Amino acid sequence: MKKECLRFLSIAVVAVSLSFMSAACSQKTVNSDSGMDSDTAAVEAVGSDASMDSGDKGMETAVLDPGLGPEESLESPADTVSDNGETFLEGRTSPEMLPVYFDFDDSGIRKDQVERIEKNATFLKNSKNVKIRIEGNCDERGTDEYNVALGERRAMSAKKYLENLGVAGYRMNTISFGEKRPINYGHDDLSWSQNRRDDFLIIK
Repeated sequence: MKKECLRFLSIAVVAVSLSFMSAACSQKTVNSDSGMDSDTAAVEAVGSDASMDSGDKGMETAVLDPGLGPEESLESPADTVSDNGETFLEGRTSPEMLPVYFDFDDSGIRKDQVERIEKNATFLKNSKNVKIRIEGNCDERGTDEYNVALGERRAMSAKKYLENLGVAGYRMNTISFGEKRPINYGHDDLSWSQNRRDDFLIIK
């Protein structure tokens, strides 16, 4: 009888212990899972917001910066030296003046180039004894014959503009090099835009 009581008591103790352990594990699991759900939800919420911010900024960046790199100003002179040792700015234009750039397949003076040609006119009107040669240039696209004709139209357009600004016609002559004398040897829009120009050279 005594042995049976001890056995029953032992079983009861084990059962109670297992019950407590099971409850503790269950509670721990519930707390852990609950914590994970809460933390995960928080992280997902923050991650979602961060992702949206990043995406919006990324979209703005993609729109504002199309990957063409910094815009290159035509006002920035590039020193070069001619065959006879003279230094020119922006290609072959004499340092006292500025070249004038043109749109594709066009010989009209662009609005954004008016200030340049006016500066050239001011210099020429203040330097009565100076004579110049206006050299028309084109980019590489088009036939040689067409580009020579287009370069001549560009040079004549600049000459007429300068005459209208008060520079005597006899002080200016024109020539076209077509596509034969590029400044920029690339094969892209930026290079072509630099090669579509009139150069203004002082002649002795």
